[in-house]
This record gives sequence, structure tokens and C-alpha cells, in this order.
Amino acid sequence: MSSKRVAVIGAGPAGIAAIKNFTDLGFDVVGFDRCQGVGGNWRFDDPTGHSSVFETTHIISSKYTSSYEDFPLPDNVADYPSHRVLAKYFEDYAHTFGVDQRVRFETEVVKCEPAPGDRWSVSWRRSGEEAVTTEVFDALCVCNGHHHTPRMPDYPGTFTGKMMHSHEYKRAAPFAGQRVLVIGGGNSACDVAVETSRVSARTAISWRRGYYLIPKFMLGQPVDKLFYRFTWLPKRLQLMGLEFLLNLLQGKNRDIGLPDPDHRIMATHPTLNSDLYLAIRHGKVEPKRDIQRLDGKRVHFVDGTSEEFDVIVACTGYQITHPFLDKAVIDLSKAPVRLYQKMLPEKLKNLYFIGLFQPLGCIWPGAELQAKLATRHLAGLWRPSAPLPQLIDRELAHPDVDQVNSPRHTVTVNDMAFRKRLKADLARSAPVPARLGLVTPRLAAAE
Repeated sequence: MSSKRVAVIGAGPAGIAAIKNFTDLGFDVVGFDRCQGVGGNWRFDDPTGHSSVFETTHIISSKYTSSYEDFPLPDNVADYPSHRVLAKYFEDYAHTFGVDQRVRFETEVVKCEPAPGDRWSVSWRRSGEEAVTTEVFDALCVCNGHHHTPRMPDYPGTFTGKMMHSHEYKRAAPFAGQRVLVIGGGNSACDVAVETSRVSARTAISWRRGYYLIPKFMLGQPVDKLFYRFTWLPKRLQLMGLEFLLNLLQGKNRDIGLPDPDHRIMATHPTLNSDLYLAIRHGKVEPKRDIQRLDGKRVHFVDGTSEEFDVIVACTGYQITHPFLDKAVIDLSKAPVRLYQKMLPEKLKNLYFIGLFQPLGCIWPGAELQAKLATRHLAGLWRPSAPLPQLIDRELAHPDVDQVNSPRHTVTVNDMAFRKRLKADLARSAPVPARLGLVTPRLAAAE
């Protein structure tokens, strides 16, 4: 296996797990990343501007469900660590396992294409340079994430103020004294609305549909820790119980001017935010309906109201893009995303996608398990239990949750259920050869 070379694109949370695990099994691994260090989306100050975290960002899953199994978070971190704590966590992981020594930083991969013998040709260049270098690898592992190419909304008319995506938003200070409209009901939208309202002349938030706002703590516990205590219940009862608790503790959306959801909880990606309700009740954020049209600085809403704004911040999500892969080779930008375990394509060999899923929970524990499975697949220690097209069809026909049909919900999985499926596949793999000297960590059963 040491003679096989593996290219890993991206050194974020998924990429460093891939590099670590492929290296553990004796592969010669080369990582590529545009940033100056590991951490990807969590590198707040990286000059590439790749990161989409804000100055005040904290993780939305708690520390109790958000660790690599091979490298737990320190016991003394907060229940919901900040982006600075997480950036150091990823740096410590990379340093502990020697991952950072295998990454070519400040390097952009410009093209990947199949090469003879089920290998992959990878072309890359250093930042600021024109010269392109091409190398051939035995396998390609794509870990570039899906929070880097903004999806912008399209409305009739023209807005003459500043219109930006939340990817550009870093801190609230530049919005001091301005009239701000935030579009969206996800985690980023609620954070931007609350933060800008502290300094703006006025902040409003526009929702196209109703969303469930889930507080970070319920009954004195982090909400995911509480929720996972009841995973033994049928899924329908789990969701009914969570909805009941939400309505009991904080009332209906309509009570504070927000539209009620027209779907069951988890049919859209959950929004964990404990501050928006307070900001609305304090009069700091004004709820608005969907936008009908734009006219200069005046925004017209579907309920017939209109108002002038200086800035619109569109928190409207991201597109799944792989600009270094020709769409004729593989295109995962639209549903259905045909990857077994959100990782293995059905027609291309020696290609793995790690971290290309949106969990109802934390992403990197699942990405770590994907990486372990990918390494064993390439090493010949594990094979899928049936032909890939059949397995993918079955996976698509039985999603973890029935979600609203939208571009945002093409790669959703239930965190713990996904981990359980990955561990079931790992349990079928052959033992790692003793000559590699790898002490395989115990794969704890999903709670």
C-alpha cells in the first residue's frame, strides 16, 4: 500500500481526517489546500477569504456530539465552543498526527481527470503563480466541503444599496447606523440579524417560509445531548416530542410575527438559535415576509408592505461545486446526489468524497468514519455489500428524514443514524494488517 499515492483536496475538518487515516494504512498521501494552514471553513482570519464563519460564531452542535473518535475535544471547552477554539482543535489534531507535514498549503487544484489504470491526474498551482504542475495519483479524495460557493437569490427589480451574501459577512461593526435586511431563516441568517441589530439603525429579517427555531439548551442540557437520549424511540415520536417541547417552552412563531412552519420539524435543516426570539421581543429585529420585488433601496414584500434598506445580506446557502472536476466526469450540483454513504460514486473508481453531506448534527465525526471506510476500500479490506447502483438506489429511497424539496436538502443525513451505518460497514472490513503497526481505535457504538 505504501507505493500507492493518494491526493486529498482540502485540509479542513474532513480533509485532515482523510489524510490521517490514509496515512495510517500506509498510503503515500499528498494534501492540497488554498489556505495557509489546516481548518478550512474555521480559519476566520485566513487571507484567502475562504472561511464563512463570523467573528462571533460558535458551533451549533454541542461538544458532547462533536469530536473525532480518535481525538476527543478537551473536557474543559465550553458546551458550544467558539470558532477560535475549534480552529485550535483542528490544528492540534493535524500536528498530533503529522497531517500538516503532508499538505501543500497556499496551493489551488485547478483540474482533476481520470488517467489510465483507474488513476487520477491532478493539476495544481501555487497561489499567485501561473505555472501549473500535473501529477498522477492512484486515488483522489475530495474534501473541499460545500460552504464556499454562495447561492444568491433572484428577485424582480434592482436594488441600488449594497447586496451581499453572508459568506462576505465577518463582523457587525461595518453595519453601524445602517438599515439592514437579512434574508433567510437558517443559522447564519439568525446570527447576522441578531449581531447587526446591536449596531444598526434598523434590522429586519425576511422569511420565505416558516422555520423551527430550536434553542441551544432545553431542560438545562444542550439540545442535541437531550435529543439523543431518546433515539431509542420511533422517529415519529422523537419529532413529535421535540415539537411539543418547543411549543411549550417558547410558543408559536406567529406570536412574535414570524410565519409558522408548514412542515414537520427536521423537514428543513434545523436552526439552533437562542437569541432571535429575544431580539424580536426586544424590538431589535423586525420580522418581514418574503420579498416580492426590489425598487432602488425600497423592498416590497408579499404582504403589501415596503421599506427602504441600505444593505441586504442574503443568507441563502451554498451550491455544491467542484470546479476542478469537469461536469462530464461527475456532477453533484443537483439532486439526486448518487454517492453510496455520501462517498462512493457508482461509475468512477478510486474516487472518494469525504464530508459531502449535511448532517442533523456535527459533520466531522461522520467524515472521520467515511475516511476510515475509504481507506479500507482502497486497501482492499472492505467492499460494498451489493453493486453500487443498487445500494445508492436503496439509500435514496430511504432518506433519514423527509425534507422539503430544495437545493439545500440534497445531502442531508441524520448524524447518529449515518454514523451507525458507516460503523456497520466498517465492522464488515477485514482486519488491518499487523505489519502496518496501526492500533485501530475502538469504534464505539452509536448512542
